[in-house]
Amino acid sequence: MEITPAKRRGINQGLIVILGLTIVVLSILVFLFVLREVYGKFSSSNFIPNEKVLKNVLFGREPNVAILYSDYTQNMLPDNNISLQDNIVTWKKFLNYHNCKFETISDEDIETGNHFKYDLLILPNVLSLSDLEIIQIKKFLDKGSSIYATNGTATYSEDGKWRGWDFFSEVFGVKFIKQIGKDDLTKIHTLRGGIPITATIPTGYPLRVATWDNPIAVEVLDPRTKQISFWYNYRLEEGLVRQRIKDSAGMVYGKYGRGRFIWMGFEINSVIGVREDYVYFEKLFNNSINWLLKQPVAFIKDWPSGYSAAAIIAPRITKDANNIRNLFPILTEKKIEATFFLEPDFAQNNMELVKYMSKFGEVASLVDIGYMASVNDTINKLNSYKTQIDKLSLAKEVLNNITRKTVSGFSPYYGLIDENTIMAAINSGYNHILLDSLTDRSVPRTIIRGKKRILSITKTARDDYEVIRNFGLTQPEFQFYTYQEDIDRVLFEGGLFVFKMHSDYQCKLENINVVKDIILELKNKNFWITTAENIQKWYLAKDYLEIKTERRGKSRVAVTISNPGIETAADIVIYVDLNIKAEHISVETEVIGTKIATYMHQSGSEFLNLYIDDLKPNESRTFYIDFDQVIFPKELIANILSVK
Repeated sequence: MEITPAKRRGINQGLIVILGLTIVVLSILVFLFVLREVYGKFSSSNFIPNEKVLKNVLFGREPNVAILYSDYTQNMLPDNNISLQDNIVTWKKFLNYHNCKFETISDEDIETGNHFKYDLLILPNVLSLSDLEIIQIKKFLDKGSSIYATNGTATYSEDGKWRGWDFFSEVFGVKFIKQIGKDDLTKIHTLRGGIPITATIPTGYPLRVATWDNPIAVEVLDPRTKQISFWYNYRLEEGLVRQRIKDSAGMVYGKYGRGRFIWMGFEINSVIGVREDYVYFEKLFNNSINWLLKQPVAFIKDWPSGYSAAAIIAPRITKDANNIRNLFPILTEKKIEATFFLEPDFAQNNMELVKYMSKFGEVASLVDIGYMASVNDTINKLNSYKTQIDKLSLAKEVLNNITRKTVSGFSPYYGLIDENTIMAAINSGYNHILLDSLTDRSVPRTIIRGKKRILSITKTARDDYEVIRNFGLTQPEFQFYTYQEDIDRVLFEGGLFVFKMHSDYQCKLENINVVKDIILELKNKNFWITTAENIQKWYLAKDYLEIKTERRGKSRVAVTISNPGIETAADIVIYVDLNIKAEHISVETEVIGTKIATYMHQSGSEFLNLYIDDLKPNESRTFYIDFDQVIFPKELIANILSVK
């Protein structure tokens, strides 16, 4: 039968339509699959542009940050005082560095509600606010926006009359304690670790702040508010440590209604010091802005999985050396190891004791490399490089031969080092140093010289020379309480507790039970009790790790961790602040076959812990965290009303 042209055309058109529809359907499925891989869970509403998106496309990104220039506050200041203007200039500089779009607004803008279009309102030293402004700022917070405030916010009315600290108590959840006077030109402001605001800043870092603006100390009263820092300088000031930390908060963060706030008790212009201080303050600023703008934040915790802080038991063998034997049963009973520091001459004269000691942990060198006559002495009394390396090498050789183990740590007899010491220690094969000095952090510092590195572990707590010899605390309960205060401070910071003791004091029979109590206290408070050598190995792997966080749509956060180092990193904990209350969490990997991370998340929480093991050198893993956003009743009602 002959096929007519008309029929031929009909068959071809039908086939083309079917093929076309098939291609369209397949294209849509592929497109949805790609979207799912990139953004995780999504709905069509995520991709329908709203009014704000269209304006951003047509006219450029709208500012989402506002800085209040308060005329009410300026009117309180003396004539020709430009401190407020200078302060705002610095805020603008930092916001530019952070790539934020911002505008300066007035008191009237807040009173008339023009600030509601912004996501973040900055209140730099805004001492004076009208009653209407306070109401509008509370509404601004309640609708889910954020404020970043400094110093005595809203303590005066618009006409300069004293209002008091009611705004503080209600909004920030804190109680005013005191203004810091100008007796000292600068004040140490210690930052705790393990929180999103201080991510990538060394735990316990003491930021230097000028006192010309009379910084403020507060006490946190409300559980919705968390303390970021404290003014109390435990190195120099007396007092009960726990209480002094509690009533000297210099920076806090938290939530009011559905909004967020960060308050600093000092001005942004007051941060002074060396280059490192400015670098870490910039990180503090960037973390704060990210948290206030609800961007995801992730960082690697200071210690291995499951631990809140770390501790080293570090006895020195001095006089009455046989007292060290009192410590051995405690170490055995508690199943922990210590790091013993001893001189090579002592080791050669007590070989059997040293061999036996090595069964209970790490043996390290105690070496006399010289000293400084006084703190103010400008003449360096430490030995020359050649003398230091000769002494360090000999000490290492002696202890290696006696213990049949590789000695990797040392401590200078008088607690001080110089550049010659660092190079001599590195070239002698040591990889960690324990110092007596109180420095700028409560965690170790890696010192790098060329391709070589050594870990510096500094004093973070009072030792038995101070507690027993200097303070005269011979009663065990008083000794324990004093050490306990330092334990609590280090735990608050999330740092390393160095329990340094001596054979002629804490190791005496009448004092040794305090060590047992301290170890029990450390275990109960979730400290990782280990040796200095293990701390060094942990830092050797951890220091190289790099982390990157990115939000992918409304329901996915991508976290990438890389190890460009030379050691395998194990027991890593990544703390992820999604900055969105989430439920139905799932974690996937970017590359099929990549080892999945285990995780811990409480439904409805914004926080997530990722647990990663055996990240090998030059290995990188990307994890996709998918979730459903928790919808609160107000938001649910608003959504229903908008649909109607």
